[in-house]
Amino acid sequence: MTSTRQSAAFVHDAPGVLGVLIANLGTPERPTPEAVRRYLAEFLSDPRVVEFPRLPWWLILHGFILRFRPARVARNYARIWTPEGSPLLVTARAQESALQRELERRLRLPVKVALGMRYGQPSIESAMTELRKAGCRRLVVLPLYPQYSSTTTASIFDAVMRVLMTWRWIPETRLIQHYHDHPEYIEALTASIQRVWAKEGRPDRLLFSFHGIPKRYQRDGDPYFCECHKTARLVAERLRLEPERWQVAFQSRFGHEEWLRPYVDETLTEWAKQGIETVHVVAPGFSADCLETLEELNLQNRERFLKAGGSRFEYIPALNAHPSHIEALASLVERHLCGWPEADPQYSLDRDRLERRERLARARALGADT
Repeated sequence: MTSTRQSAAFVHDAPGVLGVLIANLGTPERPTPEAVRRYLAEFLSDPRVVEFPRLPWWLILHGFILRFRPARVARNYARIWTPEGSPLLVTARAQESALQRELERRLRLPVKVALGMRYGQPSIESAMTELRKAGCRRLVVLPLYPQYSSTTTASIFDAVMRVLMTWRWIPETRLIQHYHDHPEYIEALTASIQRVWAKEGRPDRLLFSFHGIPKRYQRDGDPYFCECHKTARLVAERLRLEPERWQVAFQSRFGHEEWLRPYVDETLTEWAKQGIETVHVVAPGFSADCLETLEELNLQNRERFLKAGGSRFEYIPALNAHPSHIEALASLVERHLCGWPEADPQYSLDRDRLERRERLARARALGADT
């Protein structure tokens, strides 16, 4: 990143565009060991993700992990890759377009939505460049992680602030920390489960699967564990599920230390051995289907459950670009506009144009060219 202060041309009568940055984890460019190695090197070098002394971790990462892990991960990606590319990126682009249309419909002033990935492409820096060139004067940062964790949401905020450090004119900025209990999000999740149940019937058990983090992160103050449980509880209440019919568990652990428990793989194996025949799995922490849902949950853990004696396994897709999800995200953005022109019911495009013309006239009277 250059140290030169970046700025868009200043025009006195330019509209003050609302910029909305949506951000997710990221994906390799291709399902190959080389592409996965580059992606993992960036991801696992983030001190927010791996809290370990830097020099020893660098030696472990480059001396062992990046030598052996990329080939296996690439094979997993190849199992879910589509002709259009990475499922996560394809869906994220659809979310970007749909949210742009929905916010244009709802808001009174110009808006620009841009997609940035924390690791890989399109980068957060490139998305922020789009917003700067569009004339962003107010910025809402929306990490597509419903439950806050320092490993995900905070890392997005770090990346955004590093970019803003290079801007000459920094926009008013609001950071959406989480939306684990946002009513429209809970309703969208509940409806997605009900749509599957209308076709397949209710299972013996519903498993809420969330991505894990090391247990010590929770002990050090990360609220993720509690926010995951609150999301699941609110959905279970709306579904009117008895306590014994649902459970929260955590997936995708890495390394040898203890992560948040219970673990998804162990839970599914134990349920099958107990005689639980039908299981549905939903992953509320994933705003878009990706490797962890399509391959780890729907393929690996399906096979694990059936091999252990289960009869039927159903993965309930992520909310992806479903209209109810986009409407929930748009309502979330609107909630964070309080005090800004977009939230003023008296504001209009006509009034905005008039104010901009008057501003330009005053500037020219003072000797400005534009």
